[in-house]
Amino acid sequence: MSALSELNEQLAGCQRCQLARYRNKVVPGEGAEDAEIMFIGEAPGWYEDQQGRPFVGPAGKFLDQLLASIELRREQVYIANVIKCRPPSNRDPLPTEIESCNSWLERQIDIIQPRMIVTLGRYSMAKFFPGKSISRIHGTAQVSDNIIYYAMYHPAAALHQQRLREAIETDMLRIPVLLAEKETIQEAKPEPQQLNLFEV
Repeated sequence: MSALSELNEQLAGCQRCQLARYRNKVVPGEGAEDAEIMFIGEAPGWYEDQQGRPFVGPAGKFLDQLLASIELRREQVYIANVIKCRPPSNRDPLPTEIESCNSWLERQIDIIQPRMIVTLGRYSMAKFFPGKSISRIHGTAQVSDNIIYYAMYHPAAALHQQRLREAIETDMLRIPVLLAEKETIQEAKPEPQQLNLFEV
């Protein structure tokens, strides 16, 4: 059994917060265990709670389209959420729930060791870009501990505000450029990188 499969089995029995009482299924995440890119959303919705899979509703269909725009499929990346169970009525996750799930997410990152983490929405953004506003930093990245952290709007935002759709599509197209730029930086400057905020 792979480390990720073992973690998912442990997650299935999680009782760390009150969401365990309301969920239908835990939604640990899915994708390649050796994925270069890890997408982290906010919380499972109704569709995800029914299937135990992340991003399978309307926002997930848009995410699939976004991945296709950079010639990727979801099997090639890893997709997860900050919290692994659906909050009642799709409400926002509470700070205590995010904290309860944090070690699960950290373990996923440790196992996958992605080259790039893409935050989808403000709750996952807040973990890696504390104190920032998504409207100000979407489409920007920072490098820390040899991982690119890249902020994007949640795909669901485009379903509610059509004006954001173009911004999300444009931000997605920057991902391959950022990965290529990081390769160039490493070739030119192999010593450890300092935290760096940059735009493409």
